[in-house]
Amino acid sequence: MLYEKPETFRPQRADVLTVTPWLAPIIWDGSFNRNILNAQFHQIEVRVGLTVFAIKKYVMFLQKFIETAEQFFMVGHKVNYYVFTDRVGEIPNFTLAEGRRLVVLEVPAYKRWQDVTMRRMEMIRDFSVKKFVGEVDYLACVDVDMVFLDEVGVEILSNVFGALHPGFFEKQRREFTYERRPRSSAYIPYEKGDFYYAGGYFGGVIEEVVKLTNYCHHAMMADKAQNMEALWHDESYLNKYFLSYKPTKILSPEYIWNNYYGSPAVVKTKRFLGVDKDYQKVRF
Repeated sequence: MLYEKPETFRPQRADVLTVTPWLAPIIWDGSFNRNILNAQFHQIEVRVGLTVFAIKKYVMFLQKFIETAEQFFMVGHKVNYYVFTDRVGEIPNFTLAEGRRLVVLEVPAYKRWQDVTMRRMEMIRDFSVKKFVGEVDYLACVDVDMVFLDEVGVEILSNVFGALHPGFFEKQRREFTYERRPRSSAYIPYEKGDFYYAGGYFGGVIEEVVKLTNYCHHAMMADKAQNMEALWHDESYLNKYFLSYKPTKILSPEYIWNNYYGSPAVVKTKRFLGVDKDYQKVRF
């Protein structure tokens, strides 16, 4: 393979932070060569799982999600789409590329949408232990009310990864909406915190996903036992986890953008975009 030589004194991006103080790369457009990465991951025949929760009315988003994932997600690699749903009969039929399959996992729905989003940590943990560990090498856990607009490939893969929230990547830590009540298991004081991570995008190798989801689930249950619920539900507990257990790779906001935040110059492409919707109509 022929490619341009890396230049020690000429970084590919000088307008954004591309590595954390603990030496985890932050993935921005122009900071990597996908051809080199694809060649490396093809050698190990990597298998990637992608989880989404299509619960109640959110099943309406699945068609576009899968169709766009087939265009842009891990193209040329083996992929299992793991769809958690309470409406198995409403899952559309899809024609998938070779080496890719749709796995429908029937799970119960909860009365409140907040309970669904928090309980997904428990469900991902349990299925990772009993099913995913034997089927895929890496797991990416994302929201279903999204569409892929540009390539998302093996550049995201690492031991454990998270994504910068598009609403906070330019803000100072005191502006982060962490859980600030000391009684909560998700508590982070104002003087602490690295980044604000989006709850709708995390993953890693199966063993690390099990650790992450297990931590978040137990923290939620500890709060529930004292009649508490963190400010931003599972996102608050995820941020607490990443404060203590640093991610080994961080995805830029390109990977979980929302048009609500406009088009900053540093976000050169919107790879994964939230669908515009009326939350009052789709939540339950």
